[in-house]
Amino acid sequence: MVNQSSPVDFLLLGFSEYPGLERTLFIIVFTSYLLTLMGNTLIILLSVLDPRLHSPMYFFLSNLSFLDLCFTTTFVPQMLLNLWDPKKTISFLGCSVQLFIFMSLGTTECILLTVMAFDRYVAVCQPLHYATVIHPRLCRQLVAVAWVMGLVQSIVQIPPTLRLPFCPHRKIDDFLCEVPSLIRLSCGDTTFNEIQLAVSSVILVVVPLSLVLVSYCAIARAVLRINSAKGRKKTFGTCSSHLMVVTIFYSSVIAVYLQPKNRYAQKIGKFFGLFYAVGTPSLNPLIYTLRNKEVKRAFRRLLGKDEDPRES
Repeated sequence: MVNQSSPVDFLLLGFSEYPGLERTLFIIVFTSYLLTLMGNTLIILLSVLDPRLHSPMYFFLSNLSFLDLCFTTTFVPQMLLNLWDPKKTISFLGCSVQLFIFMSLGTTECILLTVMAFDRYVAVCQPLHYATVIHPRLCRQLVAVAWVMGLVQSIVQIPPTLRLPFCPHRKIDDFLCEVPSLIRLSCGDTTFNEIQLAVSSVILVVVPLSLVLVSYCAIARAVLRINSAKGRKKTFGTCSSHLMVVTIFYSSVIAVYLQPKNRYAQKIGKFFGLFYAVGTPSLNPLIYTLRNKEVKRAFRRLLGKDEDPRES
């Protein structure tokens, strides 16, 4: 798995072509990381401690929050160091570990968001059968499948990438170790790696996104069949947070992994990648807490406050 011809260290160029921007990015990334830690930890605590949130929806949400905590911690500390330190180096071993975990967790999130869409589909389109279809055992199995698929994707994709003959300049034109960036760093034939990446992108990005869209088309039809406007608003409100998270996540992923091959697209893709890696994990808890009355009520109960009658 280890490429013997690879250098001891890589240089993560990151945003070094914009030196005046690096200090600003340091503050933005650091703030986003703190929001990610606090917001996702809060959601996990509420999901565990509040009995009223012991439901499949919040079981999936707590897994998403735990995943986002691990996801950002994989690379943000190194990224903050590189934004502050002019050296911007990462060891080959450190790059390999970061690459493996980042890809595994990114894949898991794609599958988990699809699972959450399926949960919302059953809740809206088959409400009478929800308890029998989405039972605790199935929830655990679906989450386990998501985590295992992420692990398998890394096991399949990473070794061929690390065996590539890398160019002597050692410069990775990215802010973290990712498969597309390492493929661009190679001085050898990367046809197999590019095909492998394209196939995995279709299977793990396009297919899950298609399933999410199908689920929400069915949900939209079910909502439109509801006679009262209040009923439509209440039903769609149970899905709106997840729909916003899915839209933000997949828009960023598509911009990063399905971009055209040119220099301009790579530069723009780097900023989309930053938003995908740092922005979405910090926005997820904000979206779920600000737009979800049950989470807000659980937070008030955790603080020992009475429920706000306006939220009833």
